[in-house]
Amino acid sequence: MSEHTEQVRLITCARQWEAKYPELALLHAIPNGGKRHRGTAAKLKAEGVKAGVPDLCLPVARGGYHGMYLEMKYGKNKPTPSQAEWLEALRGQEGYHAVVCHGFFLAKAAILEYLEGEAIT
Repeated sequence: MSEHTEQVRLITCARQWEAKYPELALLHAIPNGGKRHRGTAAKLKAEGVKAGVPDLCLPVARGGYHGMYLEMKYGKNKPTPSQAEWLEALRGQEGYHAVVCHGFFLAKAAILEYLEGEAIT
């Protein structure tokens, strides 16, 4: 297992949950990580890609929030300093629920709690 496989599992299940939560059709990945050719990395940076932006975004208002951002981690991995800065900045915008989720099960729980209006700040 890896962060990648856990995120793929989450997205696959989210597609299945759309029958109950149609808003999950808006859940999307933000492809900031990974190794890229230098030219591709330069193009993406010029287009506005920024290091540290969380992995997933759910632009759905719930429980006083405008949307949710999730940073996926696996095992003992922790957010990088730039990821921690982004999460804190998003939380500081008074309207975004931003969380770190270690693996599929915690990410699933966080999303479902958020959609049910039970997200804990």
